[in-house]
Amino acid sequence: MKKHLVRFVLGALCVLLLLGHAARFWQIPFVSALDAYLYDARVRLTMPSTVDPSVVVVDIDERSLAEVGRWPWSRHLLADLVRRLSEDYRASVVGFDVVFAEPDESSGLGVLESIGRQQLRNEAAFQRALAELRPTLDYDRRFADALRGKPVVLGYYFSGTRSARQGGELPPPVFAAGSFAGKQVPFVSWAGYGANLPELQQAAASGGHFNPLVDFDGSSRRVPLIVEFDGAYYEALSLAVLRTLLGQAQVRPGFPEGDTQLEWLDVVGEKGSLRIPVDENGAVLVPYRGREHSFPYVSAVDVLQGRAPVEQLAGRIVLVGTTAPGLMDLRSTPVSAVYPGVEVHANLIAGMLAGTIKEKPAYVMAIDAIQLLLFGGLLVALLPLLTPLRASLLTLAVLAVALALNGWLWASANLVLPLAAMLLLIALLYALNMSWGYFVESRIKRQFADLFGQYVPPELVDEMARDPESYSMEGRNAELTVLFADIRSFTSLSEGMEPKELAHLMNDYFGAMTDVIRQQRGTLDKYIGDAIMAFWGAPVSDTEHARHAVLTALGMQRAVAALADPFRARGWPPLQIGIGINTGPMTVGDMGSPVRKAYTVMGDAVNLASRLEGITKEYGVGIVVGEETRQQLPDMSFRELDRVRVKGKEEPVAIFEPLGPTAELAPAVLEELRHWHQALRLYRAADWDGAELQIYNLQRAAPNCRLYALYAERIVSWRRNPPGGNWDGTTTFLTK
Repeated sequence: MKKHLVRFVLGALCVLLLLGHAARFWQIPFVSALDAYLYDARVRLTMPSTVDPSVVVVDIDERSLAEVGRWPWSRHLLADLVRRLSEDYRASVVGFDVVFAEPDESSGLGVLESIGRQQLRNEAAFQRALAELRPTLDYDRRFADALRGKPVVLGYYFSGTRSARQGGELPPPVFAAGSFAGKQVPFVSWAGYGANLPELQQAAASGGHFNPLVDFDGSSRRVPLIVEFDGAYYEALSLAVLRTLLGQAQVRPGFPEGDTQLEWLDVVGEKGSLRIPVDENGAVLVPYRGREHSFPYVSAVDVLQGRAPVEQLAGRIVLVGTTAPGLMDLRSTPVSAVYPGVEVHANLIAGMLAGTIKEKPAYVMAIDAIQLLLFGGLLVALLPLLTPLRASLLTLAVLAVALALNGWLWASANLVLPLAAMLLLIALLYALNMSWGYFVESRIKRQFADLFGQYVPPELVDEMARDPESYSMEGRNAELTVLFADIRSFTSLSEGMEPKELAHLMNDYFGAMTDVIRQQRGTLDKYIGDAIMAFWGAPVSDTEHARHAVLTALGMQRAVAALADPFRARGWPPLQIGIGINTGPMTVGDMGSPVRKAYTVMGDAVNLASRLEGITKEYGVGIVVGEETRQQLPDMSFRELDRVRVKGKEEPVAIFEPLGPTAELAPAVLEELRHWHQALRLYRAADWDGAELQIYNLQRAAPNCRLYALYAERIVSWRRNPPGGNWDGTTTFLTK
């Protein structure tokens, strides 16, 4: 336990840090921002994205502006709109997401009255005509007359500066000054307002503000149902519409027993009652239904012209607003960066009627703190004691439970439980414990990378780091497989190229070859001029070292062929390489002088591999392997090339060309291989005629095969100078 003490302490500090944020002892801006983002994500994931017909938006849209004229419209048109909605279409309530703060002088009445007071003040006929025309030309009065006695709610706005106060008239407050004396309700407070003309507001059934609360990121997630201004309390447009719908219902604040914090509003009227959950500021979370147009939209001009279908508006709550971009009633919301302001109110009204308002009462803070303590304490206590796999499984389980609890409260109880602090705590505790182990392990990996990184692929370094005691650079004997690869005619090739171009060519070549070696878990020994040396079976044990070496050789030949076209496009000559492979006992380890050492292999088996690479061109093949390599790969097909006695060795060895896995070879290739081995047996039996006939038939199918031509030449030579009686078919090479 003592060795985990530091992790216990650090984990406990993480819990305390986020617990303090949840309890509001301090606030961490990043956590608050993440909580807002996660809230938005939950809204988008769970919103129904269907159209709710209970609220209809009468839209002052681009088409309406094109047919009727630019905004603001004359009030006599708005009077007609109200009459149409109330009388012809029988809307249950009409709410205006528009403020009428300035008098309408578009009729010219003001000019006529000025003339009547001055130039024509003594003209009785003019005065009589003016008196008759005044009711018709006083558009504000006509609008007020249309509002009077009808269920129409006008909208207005509050502002943060007293200088913004305008000459309009606020509706009566929903709560008088002093209504919340002794209660701890931090209502949103405003200093100024922009309201409707007094005669319009007095004629309307009610009025409500349309101010949302704009969060730190400019998004509108909440609307305050009750706000404070000059000591009195005023309602939002959505609440005023609901009160009018329910028959001028009364609003009663709800406080839990013995508590001073506001948690709900009861709306009680002749036609029904509702309970609306609110937060400590008297605000509600907007229950967005979709990204846009979650309610039926009717163009305002269609209502004015009587073209809208009656059944779409009859008995509905109607909100008059605008989606025209030029009228600037677009807001940023959790579901869309450009959202019609009128639809914010529509979502609120529909949500309050349907009871789908998400709530975040004060006790949610206690739930958040409890889950942080429980889940955080569990992870702090157990993660340091578990293996990485079990720690990951535990973390995933805790994460799943936390998400399930949050989702269940959201869906079944409409409770918004903060999620960011819990997710961050789980992530922090997991990252702390994993990184602690990682940094300890990384020191071992860095040591191995320093020792072996230049030789073996990174994935092998990782494998070695899991059990470092099993690996050492000290010399030892082992059966391994070694590979040598060399570019043919490199001297003449290099003499015909500029040094810079030659360097680029070699870099591309070495890069491609090294990739193939790494793919087959090989250890790159060194580059020797244009040659490459690699081996398999050390430092990481590999029971398939012979197979991986042969597959590497085949892959290198394919990679060289793939380089031909890119090289030709750059004016470079195509390359041909020879590869020698041998398997056998050799010494492997860190060898050299105190000045410079290298992890390499030595021994007769290594020397033979180098000799085999050198004789590939003699037989016209790309790869030559020794007999021990072939014996370890029974599922591969090899073409025996010869038995040779290379320089420095007295014992002859059989050499082979690998063709690939037998199961992957075409039948024609296998048939050719059978005929060749028959020819080789006849050759070694000194049956020159039989061997020559077989080789002749093989040459007809492959006239450019260097191997067949070589043996045809040898047969001609042996006929002239027959070998001795002790001839065994071995070819002796006197040079390297």
